[in-house]
Amino acid sequence: MADKRRVKVLLAKAGLDGHDRGVKVLALGLRDEGFEVIYTGLRQTPEKIAHAAIQEDADVVGMSCLSGAHGYIFPKVVELMRENGAENVLIIGGGVIPEEDVPVLKDQGIREVFLPGTPIRTIAEYIRDNVRPGE
Repeated sequence: MADKRRVKVLLAKAGLDGHDRGVKVLALGLRDEGFEVIYTGLRQTPEKIAHAAIQEDADVVGMSCLSGAHGYIFPKVVELMRENGAENVLIIGGGVIPEEDVPVLKDQGIREVFLPGTPIRTIAEYIRDNVRPGE
């Protein structure tokens, strides 16, 4: 039986937001859940996020935003991923996002949005249920 590769999750802090404690905790938690995790660091543009995801052959892109720029940045990443043939990548978001923005983001291609306080296990289970490595 061939070895299955681990699901690769790329995490990014989108925009000018400089608060990264939550995404770092998530990175460690997802690693402990068995995922391969790549954290791109602070102040990532949509172009940098999409480029990194494609270069790393990520299965999942998880973006964190606390600055209020999620309404532009998250959909722009979806658009760039589609333009580059990576429409099968699961794109999720999180951070301090008003609940009324969640349906709008989902309509724009963000598959799920995790608000503050979401257990890491919940995020891990969502990823496991919605992605298959290499698809």
